[in-house]
Amino acid sequence: MSTEAPGPLDRHAPFYVAGHRGLAGSAVWRRLERDGFTDLVGRSSGELDLRDRDAVLEFFAEIRPRYVVVAAARVGGILANSTRPVEFLSDNLRIQVNVLDAAHASGVERLLFLGSSCIYPKFADQPIAESSLLTGALEPTNDAYAIAKIAGIMHVQAMRREYGHRWISVMPTNLYGPGDNYDPESSHVLAALIRRFHEAVTNGAASVTNWGTGAPLREFLHVDDLASAVLHLLEHYDDPAPINVGTGRDLSVRDLASLVAETVGFTGSIEWDAGRPDGTPRKLLDVSRLEALGWSARIPLRDGLAETYAAYLAALDSP
Repeated sequence: MSTEAPGPLDRHAPFYVAGHRGLAGSAVWRRLERDGFTDLVGRSSGELDLRDRDAVLEFFAEIRPRYVVVAAARVGGILANSTRPVEFLSDNLRIQVNVLDAAHASGVERLLFLGSSCIYPKFADQPIAESSLLTGALEPTNDAYAIAKIAGIMHVQAMRREYGHRWISVMPTNLYGPGDNYDPESSHVLAALIRRFHEAVTNGAASVTNWGTGAPLREFLHVDDLASAVLHLLEHYDDPAPINVGTGRDLSVRDLASLVAETVGFTGSIEWDAGRPDGTPRKLLDVSRLEALGWSARIPLRDGLAETYAAYLAALDSP
């Protein structure tokens, strides 16, 4: 197996982005278009159900992509993860196994599997190094999703070990940006806060109540930064170990709520329901390995949040 950096990708080769309409996948698609890739391939879930093994194998045999980014997944926040663990485990396992097996069968040269920072133990040392994987118990509210993502990492490593594929796994921190999911039942914390505070302003509410104590510390990465890192890693990283992608900075959920309130113009009181779960107390990624490869995040949270809220308003106004 080669230890040299992969080098530049062919901008005219077939490139499949699984999950190209999702938050991460759409950002990857935009970045690839901007960088001159001319043969991008995407299929909506209505066009191709990645849980259908035969359909996925047939699709890969027809398209024969040279490069693949696996950004397709069933995702959600703490409520969705804790109340629907079967779907989060079963759907993600099937998506990953089908896509990776089909990629192998069709001879995909470079593949990047997008995982999640929730793969790490609940009480991992901070900031969390990649070596923390499988060294402790997971956060119970999203352990089913985490196990599925860990299985994906192991699948990539097995493909490398058995077949010599130059495939990699990338673990992003909490993502946000244009195209996020604002559904109250399945959204992540930042999107949920944007919707909650916006609706409070619209309805003239005097207060907003959020889940938990507000004490947990979280790190947030704009999806356009993630997309930039994805391309950089495809061209500069070739190692079986997963690699973290984040900003290296975090803040409390309480401070995040204040920043969101300021962004949307909410001036009422912010309350906390301590009877609701907080989740992992802190989740800051160690990004030293990524920075050693010459990449670091560029979009400040305040700027990214303003852009994200503008996109949210535009989506509300669209027919």
